[in-house]
Amino acid sequence: MTPPDLSRRAILAATAAAAVTLAPARSGAAEAPGSIPQDRPVRIAMILYPGMTALDLVGPQALLAGLAPGSLYLVARSEGPIASDTGLSLVATHTFATCPRDLDVLLVPGGDGTPEQMRDAAMLAFLREQALRAAWVTSVCTGSLILGAAGLLRGYRATSHWCVRDAVLPLLGAVPVAERVVFDRNRATGAGISAGLDLALALAARLRGPDYARTAQLVAEYAPEPPFQAGTPAQAGPAIVRAADPILAPLVAGATEAARG
Repeated sequence: MTPPDLSRRAILAATAAAAVTLAPARSGAAEAPGSIPQDRPVRIAMILYPGMTALDLVGPQALLAGLAPGSLYLVARSEGPIASDTGLSLVATHTFATCPRDLDVLLVPGGDGTPEQMRDAAMLAFLREQALRAAWVTSVCTGSLILGAAGLLRGYRATSHWCVRDAVLPLLGAVPVAERVVFDRNRATGAGISAGLDLALALAARLRGPDYARTAQLVAEYAPEPPFQAGTPAQAGPAIVRAADPILAPLVAGATEAARG
């Protein structure tokens, strides 16, 4: 058996897991996958699309890449550069047609391009097909709405960005949960943007074990001390929420319309 990869890159793959309180098992816990055998890399596909939020994907990619040497696939409708919602481009290495089957992790990021993807037949068909075999079906931010539009969160507890979580997830058959990371059977969803780091590392703990994750947390010095406590509406207060609302309004309106279909 190949010994665990404890290189810096591999360790970073599990960085924040020890900082995340893992959800208690529910009645459906028997459907949650076990850890991945350590004698093979984890097979991960991360979806790219125009208007995604780069950090939704780059954060988890950086933290999970060490678990997937040679088996982390950046997948889009076509190969090549894909522009994010701030103009930063990421490069798709595989298409829907060339993405390997039998994945351990399927991850969908969110972003301003979410409403369009909620209506994209090719995207939704690809996600449905891959979800039939993927061990874990996951998302960051409004990526959960794309999973929901594909019918993959019906009856599941899930989270999303706070601006759409409670209003839009129920339209897609999901049960909204106001938590940073939510696990329900083999579904794992993260809240807005920065929560992708916590999602990826909580997932890494399940894939390789909590001691691996604790070591990763120390190596990465994952001890955040944000300069402001304004990461949720409750922390930010009404005035800051009012300032954020117009920025998020087009995404909220577009996602709501797409969900109502």
